[in-house]
Amino acid sequence: MERIYVDHAATSPVHPAVVEKMTTFMHEHFGNPSSIHHYGRESRRYLDEARQTIASSIGARENDIIFTSGGTEADNMALIGVALANKHRGNHIITTSIEHHAVLHTCQFLEEQGFEVTYLPVDETGRVSVEDIKRSLTDRTILVSVMYGNNEVGTIQPISEIGALLKEYGAYFHTDAVQVYGLISLNVQQLGVDLLSVSSHKVNGPKGIGFLYAAPHVTLSPLLFGGEQERKRRAGTENMASIVGFEQAVRIAQESLKERAAQYKQFKERMIQVLEEEQVSFDINGNVEYSLPHILNLSFKGVNVESMLVNLDLAGIAASSGSACTAGAVDPSHVLVAMFGKDSNRITSSIRFSFGLGNTMDQIEELARKTATIVKRLAK
Repeated sequence: MERIYVDHAATSPVHPAVVEKMTTFMHEHFGNPSSIHHYGRESRRYLDEARQTIASSIGARENDIIFTSGGTEADNMALIGVALANKHRGNHIITTSIEHHAVLHTCQFLEEQGFEVTYLPVDETGRVSVEDIKRSLTDRTILVSVMYGNNEVGTIQPISEIGALLKEYGAYFHTDAVQVYGLISLNVQQLGVDLLSVSSHKVNGPKGIGFLYAAPHVTLSPLLFGGEQERKRRAGTENMASIVGFEQAVRIAQESLKERAAQYKQFKERMIQVLEEEQVSFDINGNVEYSLPHILNLSFKGVNVESMLVNLDLAGIAASSGSACTAGAVDPSHVLVAMFGKDSNRITSSIRFSFGLGNTMDQIEELARKTATIVKRLAK
């Protein structure tokens, strides 16, 4: 039985060229990039090159990139770092109710520290209103954090519009771009964002590495204390092998960005088409017009999500019910609750399919037909 992996929004397979680059680096280089001797300078060269490649991918400067352990740390550093460094200016933060838990749980922590957080609602497609953000701004607002593309339903937020709005105010603008990076062209100058979070393992790079973009004018308090790495913003010897692998993944992603985005969109369209041919009843969760190309979240009326996932797995299909970080929890998806209300039957009947490296059109057609068979059986 061929297994079909369609949970790329949770994590993606490491590209073979990334594995080769990391393995070669670990065989040939071990120096601490902070050391001034030959071995250290060699590692520093790779670190500088990686920072340049990644900065260029979002229209930033090298010094604006802070390497982190992933998207979660980048989100934490953006929120906590800005809050602590700017509490003399105000104590108000604005975010949305559908953020990743790396943002939501950080906001809850900041509330415990005396900060005030406004959690804005979204419409049934998962989009936040720019007008709601404008109405929520006060002279005490120091940060607005809105994710670029939602990891569960794929809805894309009006980031450039929010960025343009916030230019009139003194609040910093952060966006979690973990699901967007590598699939949509990003330029931090054009978007008007001050902080942006990215994770390597969503773009076929290694786990345990990511970055936070912080504009030159942003003041941040560090979360880690020790050495003077990352321009004194994140202490600790850099994870060099992963950084080198991350750079290779970024190069590959940037070179094939448009082609992959178009391919994944075709996958989505074909899957919907086959399900319709099979006369399966389903609803699309998210915004059809503003949607990430690789995420398709479907609700199958009358089908229990846990039974569906078990049956899909037995059929060789790896999908999910939403955020991988809460996959073991019994609580319903906070994203779907925010979109449809806690009493909606979509909360207990929705599956996320997300496409990526290794998927083919033949796989997608097989996926759709197997899904249709399972849905028909479980709905009886």
